[in-house]
Amino acid sequence: MSSSIEHFEQLALSPALLETLQELGYEAPTPIQAATIPYMLEGCDVLGQAQTGTGKTAAFALPILEKLDWNDRQTQALVLTPTRELAIQVAEAFQSYARHLPGFHVLPIYGGQSMVLQLRHLRRGVHVVVGTPGRVMDHLRRETLSLAALHTVVLDEADEMLRMGFIDDVDWILEQTPAEKQVALFSATMPEPIRRVAHRHLRDPREVRIETRTATVATVRQRYCQVGVQHKLDALTRVLEVEDADAILIFVRTKVAATELAERLEARGYPSAALHGDMTQALREKTIDQLRNGGLDILVATDVAARGLDVQRISHVVNYDIPYDPEAYIHRIGRTGRAGRAGDAILFVAPRELRMLRTIEKATRQPVERMPLPTQEAITGHRLAQFKQQVGEVLTSQDLEFFQQIVAEIEREQETSPHDIAAALAYLAQRDRPLQFEDTIPKDAERERARSQDRDREGASGRPDREGRSARGGDRPARDYTRDSGDFNKIRYRIEVGREHGATPQNIMGAIANEAGIEGRYIGRIEIHDDYSTVDLPDQMPPEIFQHLKRVRVRQQMLNISRLDGAEPERKRSARPRTERPAGDRERSAERKERKRPVRPATDS
Repeated sequence: MSSSIEHFEQLALSPALLETLQELGYEAPTPIQAATIPYMLEGCDVLGQAQTGTGKTAAFALPILEKLDWNDRQTQALVLTPTRELAIQVAEAFQSYARHLPGFHVLPIYGGQSMVLQLRHLRRGVHVVVGTPGRVMDHLRRETLSLAALHTVVLDEADEMLRMGFIDDVDWILEQTPAEKQVALFSATMPEPIRRVAHRHLRDPREVRIETRTATVATVRQRYCQVGVQHKLDALTRVLEVEDADAILIFVRTKVAATELAERLEARGYPSAALHGDMTQALREKTIDQLRNGGLDILVATDVAARGLDVQRISHVVNYDIPYDPEAYIHRIGRTGRAGRAGDAILFVAPRELRMLRTIEKATRQPVERMPLPTQEAITGHRLAQFKQQVGEVLTSQDLEFFQQIVAEIEREQETSPHDIAAALAYLAQRDRPLQFEDTIPKDAERERARSQDRDREGASGRPDREGRSARGGDRPARDYTRDSGDFNKIRYRIEVGREHGATPQNIMGAIANEAGIEGRYIGRIEIHDDYSTVDLPDQMPPEIFQHLKRVRVRQQMLNISRLDGAEPERKRSARPRTERPAGDRERSAERKERKRPVRPATDS
């Protein structure tokens, strides 16, 4: 069935969902989506075996959204996940896919989150609940979660739930669900306990198995660099500076991302072109010919557009966006190291994507070497070496008599030495591209990346605490969403979503962290008001991240983020410098601000 499905339009999805997929830049369904969505739309039970990151969330979220009864605010779908992080991620995905479905409500529930908050939302009514087994059981036993209207249950990453000791809990939860329902179970592996669960609770399931190849090109050196989303472009710039590359193929997930990244690289002085599914065949062929003939050195492409691409001069493949699955990764890096030649593959990994990196390593049975970001000193040294080489080549290959006469004239007229003249000419030559590289990634971000790299990879391999709870016991939040953290400067921003929209600090925190790639420790105080909220964010947030956050939605409301300066700009324009204000005035001003500030941010919405 799936082999003939190449476009989402073939999947009988509503215009609203297709419009969303178009806006998100999705080009074509992944194999798991093409195989699963038709079965789920037909109402069949599904037993799916696929690795993490294959696009499973859309495979079950889209058909669930398609079948919801919008007139019924009861819970109609339940998704069980092994961890709170995955629960939040899946809930955010539902919210994203439902951006053109007014009135949709999804709620993540997990240990460590306020039970009062969850109860409030459940009483209001939610269409989809995404939760960890322990917290779902708590609500079922308290009778605060009704499954009377449930028609779909999804078990996501069932093998992880087995490993974490949740499989009996899953069994118990399924026994509390209506007899007539659709069940979809997804697992990377199918050990016997998982198959027993499937046998007990799935009726004549359609089996979907996505095979993953494990062979990668032996001549390709594989490296990864851990970097936050907000610093990826700067990190890519550093890599382009120091890598001895011929032609570079950069992979992104969506058509929109391909166009935007190519434009940003162009603006930074790196001639680039995009390659994606919206291009005509003639333009596509022209672009590839330019890459093949040396008229173009950097190509930013999507997976679909790069199918069948065979250009021998591609020396580097950069996975700017981590691929959906190991097979896609293998396909990508196979674009280099052709015909026995050596090749390089570099993978950018955000902290929350380290799990996918481990999946890739496991599937390929090959380690991916850690690659530190090129330092400011290394880039400066590389630029200087290139400059010296160019000067040396000119000295040995060019007739410089005319220019020697010019230098002699300058020496007489300016009464200076040839060394000073050479220095001035070098300055002029490098003015558009300074030899001294300007560092654009904050030092604290690099230090944190270096500290967390091994911790994140190693910690994730151990057995997590049940429900992600602290070793000291109790349900504790994974992060403090309200207190300031870190020793860096923050700016207060206003976002146009508040209490009346059902927004919570967790909603806002999750949206900003996931969409902007800002780690939780860099997100400061969040205050919820009636029709808006405020949040403290780093003062070094890149403009492109700020513009992206304007379009991010929380509870169906666009954030429309803006700086909350109040009357401050007028005070800053005062004739009296700030440093000249009497100390008493400053103290009284601080006291007034402190009195105006709420004692604690609102968390009850």
